[in-house]
Amino acid sequence: MIKRLFAAALLTTVVGSTLYAQQDFSKVEVKAENLAPGVSVLFGAGGNIGVSHGEDGTVLIDDQYAPLTPKIQAAVAGLGASPVKFLVNTHWHGDHSGGNENFGKAGAVIMAHDNVRVRMASDQNTPFGEVKASPKVALPVITYAEGLKLHLNGEEVRVISVPPAHTDGDSIVHWTKSNVIHMGDLFFHKMSFPFVDRSSGGDVRGVIAAADKVLAMADDNTKIIPGHGAVASKADLVAYRDMLVAIVGKVEAAVKAGKSLEEVKAMKPADGFGVNPNGFIKPDMFVEMVYDSLKV
Repeated sequence: MIKRLFAAALLTTVVGSTLYAQQDFSKVEVKAENLAPGVSVLFGAGGNIGVSHGEDGTVLIDDQYAPLTPKIQAAVAGLGASPVKFLVNTHWHGDHSGGNENFGKAGAVIMAHDNVRVRMASDQNTPFGEVKASPKVALPVITYAEGLKLHLNGEEVRVISVPPAHTDGDSIVHWTKSNVIHMGDLFFHKMSFPFVDRSSGGDVRGVIAAADKVLAMADDNTKIIPGHGAVASKADLVAYRDMLVAIVGKVEAAVKAGKSLEEVKAMKPADGFGVNPNGFIKPDMFVEMVYDSLKV
């Protein structure tokens, strides 16, 4: 069941270097959207990138795939920013950390949760195959268990870890003055159902808890960068959180009633929430992830 569940999703999200050669990045455009003075988001291929820039240097939140590094660097320069000085990974997946080696070689200081370094420093056995360990220069050199604060470019940037959710090493990044929050893959905004990576210690209940944590920090003017999808509002995140609670509630009740996975899928508990049904995590895939989380 797990092998069938993740085969398509992981090919999109947790890529190793062998997969790069199979993708054509030459036509990918990296586009910027300004969110606040000195704070922007970059869209390309892979996870959305947060950028903070100013007199203290440029901070990058995630870095997509290695072949896109020159385009990302050009987009950063297009913002009027200096070369990347600091890099934070929201988690270990290759569509968010694939550029680490390039940025590390260029002198960026890489930071992430303890478990991001642990997973990147060793071979990972995923349901679709093995992801080889990253080279030393790609690894986070500053790691944390609970989080840290960056006092840069005129504001306090809080990097906050959460209990296992999308993976066992997720972080939220909060620009407190600019009122911008980057959630990484704790938030998939409408373009797909969420990906709960059970092979990396993920748990759907943690995804709900992470949404609650961000909602407690946000107000109606907060701009929320999801891991995938357009920049969102607090209202968008409320709808996402409510969707998760509703689906998990239906599946949990069915599990307690002794229903099998196939019986739960036949109930179509993920239908009717306005999420793209053709995203890389299909409704039945997400239901399987929820079922697997709750059965443990």
